[in-house]
Amino acid sequence: MAAGRATRLAVAALVALATAVAGGGCAYIETKQRELIFRAERDVHTTPADRGMAYEDLWIKVAEAGGGEAKVHGWFIPGRASAVAAQGAKGGAPTVLYLHGVRWSLSNHLFRIARWHQMGFDVLAIDYRGFGRSDGELASEAQTYEDAQAAWDYLRTRVPDPAKRFVYGHSLVGAVAIELAVRNPEIAGLIVESSFTSMQAMAELQGYSFLPVSLVLTERYDSLSKIGAVRMPVLFVHGTSDRFVPPTMSEALYAAANAPKRLVLVEGASHSNASGYAYDRYADAVRDLVALAGETRAASACAAPETNRC
Repeated sequence: MAAGRATRLAVAALVALATAVAGGGCAYIETKQRELIFRAERDVHTTPADRGMAYEDLWIKVAEAGGGEAKVHGWFIPGRASAVAAQGAKGGAPTVLYLHGVRWSLSNHLFRIARWHQMGFDVLAIDYRGFGRSDGELASEAQTYEDAQAAWDYLRTRVPDPAKRFVYGHSLVGAVAIELAVRNPEIAGLIVESSFTSMQAMAELQGYSFLPVSLVLTERYDSLSKIGAVRMPVLFVHGTSDRFVPPTMSEALYAAANAPKRLVLVEGASHSNASGYAYDRYADAVRDLVALAGETRAASACAAPETNRC
């Protein structure tokens, strides 16, 4: 629940600043913000098997900044065969890298992951360092970017066809999905659900715009400044009854994004249930994105001077 955390973050950051001025240090500011933002759970109490889905446990290696290596835990879940056949997917199902929000562990996000399986996608879902069974103690903005990149690198080896590889990010981690899309322009398509423009904007939304929030923020997640660098088709989804992140933030991201793009506002949906509240509309929008991604890739290949395909 990102907005509630952003409120506490703004207050905590200013308290931390006063502490630092009084004789503390920058490390305290950073640690307190990370503790407020990331509400990880270690218990992986359910698995895809509990929802009738076959799956594979994965351990993905991540290079650590200070040297050494950590392991990120994930699941690879093959899509429902009947759904793949129904959508006429050639060469196998599309695959989505599923990046969950910054609370709990993979287990708590299974209800949304299952809907991607229902739509016929193969799903690679990970827990960031400090979450679930993954290594690490306390996540950070930089680490979530690194973990997502490691998962994407793995997916590239597992799914050779770039036209079949998509990225989804929910809530705050929509910002991670956007950062990943900037770094990896070969991503076929991007889906961002219930996300915000930046952490600073969320803090200011709670009434702290008169305070120097920008001076003490260490975890910025500034999607609005990055979305213009994304070059693949993008689908933004937001529930109109989201009490934590206002849908106007998805509207702002949509306005700043490049075409091809689409914004789906799900009337009455909350922060967490857009795909369940209006499953058919949601699934149709995702399938349209997959089709558009294929058309965009084909058009790019046709326009390349070295090709004779067209």
